[in-house]
Amino acid sequence: MKKYEIMYILKADLDDASRKGEIEKLHGLLTKGGATISNVNEWGLRDLAYPIKKQTKGYYVVIKVQTESADTFKEFDRLSKIDPAVLRYLLTVDHE
Repeated sequence: MKKYEIMYILKADLDDASRKGEIEKLHGLLTKGGATISNVNEWGLRDLAYPIKKQTKGYYVVIKVQTESADTFKEFDRLSKIDPAVLRYLLTVDHE
């Protein structure tokens, strides 16, 4: 299984319930696609280096994912791009 790391930034103005729901939704997309989430690290609210979609703060989440195929991320990619609560995300191969 290949290991990946995903960091995504959610809008800072989401309340706790909305933020938890958004995180569960995003993680559900990955697990439904056949991925296994091994670690979730919520960094919390931080200042952005530059404004993204007129936002200056964001809620950072970093997850470690294992999957057989990179095709698992197609639906995650598509929905993250159109989800108004997701400011940005980055998917990298984890070389640990």
